[in-house]
Amino acid sequence: MKRLVVLGGGESGTGAAILAAKQGYTVFLSDKGSIGDSYKKVLKNHEIRFEEGQHTLSEILNADEIIKSPGIPDHISLIHSIREKKIPIISEIEFAARYTNAKLICITGSNGKTTTTLLIHHILKNAGLNVGLAGNIGKSFAWQVAENHFDIYVLEISSFQLDGMFKFKADIAILTNITPDHLDRYENSFEKYTQSKLRIIQNMNSSDYLIYNADDPVIRQELAKQKVNFRLIPFTLKSKVENEGAYIESEKINININKDKFTMTLKELALQGKHNIYNSMAAGVAGKLQDIRNKSIKDSLAEFQNVDHRMQFVAKIGGVEYINDSKATNVNSTYFALDSIKRPIIWIAGGKDKGNDYSSLDSLVSSRVKAIICLGLDNQKIIAHFGEKIPHIVQTYSAFEAVEEAQKYAEQGDVVLLSPACASFDLFEDYQERGNKFIDAVNEL
Repeated sequence: MKRLVVLGGGESGTGAAILAAKQGYTVFLSDKGSIGDSYKKVLKNHEIRFEEGQHTLSEILNADEIIKSPGIPDHISLIHSIREKKIPIISEIEFAARYTNAKLICITGSNGKTTTTLLIHHILKNAGLNVGLAGNIGKSFAWQVAENHFDIYVLEISSFQLDGMFKFKADIAILTNITPDHLDRYENSFEKYTQSKLRIIQNMNSSDYLIYNADDPVIRQELAKQKVNFRLIPFTLKSKVENEGAYIESEKINININKDKFTMTLKELALQGKHNIYNSMAAGVAGKLQDIRNKSIKDSLAEFQNVDHRMQFVAKIGGVEYINDSKATNVNSTYFALDSIKRPIIWIAGGKDKGNDYSSLDSLVSSRVKAIICLGLDNQKIIAHFGEKIPHIVQTYSAFEAVEEAQKYAEQGDVVLLSPACASFDLFEDYQERGNKFIDAVNEL
């Protein structure tokens, strides 16, 4: 029986452990930090051995294979020890793909990959397809492979996940763009980071598709070096595509796939802004490759913002994700918002207090929140409650000022979350106006 060790006990690692146990492996999970109570409960229910607060070398170095969570860097001594023993290290995505025959639509890039992933999932789900959403977003891919039976997965894949992928093959790959990012993990080499991103196309063959941003000079240059035996489908804002692909003409998106044309005016898109035109074009092409009817794709691209103000993804700027949860007008709603985000948070909170008791948020705020940006006329209660727990608390009086202050504390990989836990009536007409002002402020960054 093969012995498999999982490093990291978060969403990715726990999912990998569940799938490995189901496939008959002897599984041990190790996390140097603490493991969340919900994940510990799941591991115990599946009778999976685990440790937290340490890495026991004797337990790890006798593995046949190791699954490493993407947040663990390659340069730490533990990884060097594993490599010296020549134990294969793979990512959860690589492992999970072994155990599914589903079609895999895989999105990577420095910017826009989350939005593009969500758009594609939205298009496919609206068309009635049996589709899962996973990767760098949502529930673990491995966990879903263990417990669900989807026909298609839409996977957002980071460079860190790609680094641990070797035999994995995408059926449809999407490259949104390649700009300098995460260089601290790549020995400050843009070339190494670029090669990491290009792993998305490894193992693809003549029945597969690459949807790519033809306006990105790095992607164009790298594809020119490749021996490509898969179908290339460009999307561009700068020129007309003569064959298959997506382009802009007369303020309309035009997509040609298999001699079937799709058009939609830019004004009809739910997501506005140049970066979102790219995202919408890439998603539209993916929809066409699934033979989804033009009307269904158009409806999906036009209505995508219907989930406004409830954990609504706004943008990813400089590696920082901005989320609008303005509809969270009470402590309970904000609890669920904070609990759903596993990365460091800059929390924008406050407004008209309704006699709130913030104590239920204490452990979440202490473990996840780096700074609190108060937005409202009187936030003394929030400041008094969290003042000793959080080093940075700032008072602001407009959404623009709040976003500006949040940006000062946000670092790559963080989330700026507007989840007020309060009513909006002190500065805004309602939560919709508050959320819209936040979106406007983010879009001005």
